[in-house]
Amino acid sequence: MKHFQKMRYTLLRRAVQLTVLCLFIGTARWGWRVAGAPLLDGTHSASKVAGILPLTDPLATLERLVAGHLPTMTAGLGAVLVVILYGMLGSRTFCGWICPMNMVTDAASWLRNELGLKADVVRLSRHVRYGLLIAALFLSAATGTAAFEVVSPQAWLWRDLIFGTGLATLSVVSAIFTLDLALMKHGWCGHLCPLGAFWSLVGRLSPKPLVQIHFDDQACTRCGDCLHVCPEPQVIRFVDLAKTGRIPSGDCLNCGQCIAVCPDKALAFKGQGTPKNKASTTQPTHQ
Repeated sequence: MKHFQKMRYTLLRRAVQLTVLCLFIGTARWGWRVAGAPLLDGTHSASKVAGILPLTDPLATLERLVAGHLPTMTAGLGAVLVVILYGMLGSRTFCGWICPMNMVTDAASWLRNELGLKADVVRLSRHVRYGLLIAALFLSAATGTAAFEVVSPQAWLWRDLIFGTGLATLSVVSAIFTLDLALMKHGWCGHLCPLGAFWSLVGRLSPKPLVQIHFDDQACTRCGDCLHVCPEPQVIRFVDLAKTGRIPSGDCLNCGQCIAVCPDKALAFKGQGTPKNKASTTQPTHQ
């Protein structure tokens, strides 16, 4: 039971990720329909729910826009809807709960911990991903194509999982797995991915996310367990959290791993409008 408690959010995220994939695969391969229309038709780049609701990758749309290609009204609406949805959820919820590459990098992280590997051969600033995002937009403008969309490992993986596995995708996924396993801790999602950088910026711009991880300074004993499991440990600064009572929106994946391992129950998902924890009359013993 204790192991299940620590894994509960990971299991829930896997269920969500696999459910989304199954809906895409079932529609593409077996013709799943609802009210006579395809249930979830397309890929993560552009899809339509029940033949009515468009959903479009906003970064790919932005790349095409700077490349000089105006989106159709449907694609533009789909991109706006996706930005509003994940903006309301806050942080990098897409990265933690939907993106299939998250399963690959989490598997590499688990194996690295099991083998006791340091994975510090390559060291880069986490700001590199923002530089790569800017570079992708410049390349899109220069080439007239959606530059990152063409080479995006997420896009390749998603398309091949839905329509059939290809050797090129397997090679790219293996390379990212190896990067995270042996060369750089949280290398792809934490340091290099332009899509992750995009969603981090969207999370920062979201004024009042519907869901955030709240922090109870009175309960926390500073054991550091949350720092060991967090894929973006820079967001956990106890001095700042004590003031705000919340994990800052942006880099956080809303993955819930910190909540699951906290022995003090000092972290929890809470909705918008939840007040900051009031100081108790008994002061905690911080270690």
